[in-house]
Amino acid sequence: MTKPVLYITRRLPAAVEARANRDYQVRQNPEDVPVTPADILRNAEGADAIICCPAEKLDAATIAALPASVKAIATYSVGFDHVDVAAAKARNIPVGNTPEVLSVATAEIALLLILVAARRAGEGERVVRAGKWTGWAPTQLIGTHVAGKKLGIFGLGRIGRELMKLVRGFDMEIHYRDQQKLPDTLAQGAIFHDNDDSFLAASEVLSLHAPGGEGTRKWLNAERIAKLPKGAVVVNTSRGTSIDDTALIAALKSGHVAAAGLDVYDGEPKLNPGYLGLENVVLLPHLGSANAVTRDAMGTRALDNIDAALAGKPMPFPAG
Repeated sequence: MTKPVLYITRRLPAAVEARANRDYQVRQNPEDVPVTPADILRNAEGADAIICCPAEKLDAATIAALPASVKAIATYSVGFDHVDVAAAKARNIPVGNTPEVLSVATAEIALLLILVAARRAGEGERVVRAGKWTGWAPTQLIGTHVAGKKLGIFGLGRIGRELMKLVRGFDMEIHYRDQQKLPDTLAQGAIFHDNDDSFLAASEVLSLHAPGGEGTRKWLNAERIAKLPKGAVVVNTSRGTSIDDTALIAALKSGHVAAAGLDVYDGEPKLNPGYLGLENVVLLPHLGSANAVTRDAMGTRALDNIDAALAGKPMPFPAG
């Protein structure tokens, strides 16, 4: 029996590729280079399914142009705003994602960024590496004390709740902004805000965890930044589009925001060049889910989605 053809846009961990090659005729990207919509359409010819990644944009036009052979799409990510799910639904192509398995990993990166940005560890590492450290000094690289601060979590979903667990040891008072108040079984005593003003005023450390899309585009703009306490720390591990980069750069230069830690960017892998000359911002290359256990688990869920769809069953992890 001929195996179905599966197009995978990027190289995946070895265990995931081994399973894919066992069950499918795999069409891959051996050079592991970024792909364009034109590349996707060319490689999807005759394919039964596609596993894509967050860097690829499967917009309405690309979905509409997919060959009739494509019966399923799975994104190797929890976020799916890069795939036009409505356009896929119009063509009866189910779309799946990989929820839950990367929540702890991404929360770890958020905590890492909070600590590195607040305590100026990135600056310190650069000083030592450059051979410019002359020894301990009482006024050297004075940062922001994290323990006991008020942490504002914008979007208390799975990742936000995992971050909340991680910071409990720092005795932080936790505030959150979400579409509605969560039951205390989930909120675990975190303080709910139904408006931006009181939420931002309480957020000495602000961590963004809201989904992408037009509803959160440039949510953290100049007006909202001004409502943060002076000297606040801002961290983003969710979507780069949630921040107005020009406004945040201005706040970092003025000192109204003492430090920031970013793992995601608007238009990544490109980022606003204004960040590059600032010492008080930590810049990571989208490492949120980058550990072996998590990436293997993501691959398992992506393949589970494809297996189910091609067997005529509902995807176990549908997007949307």
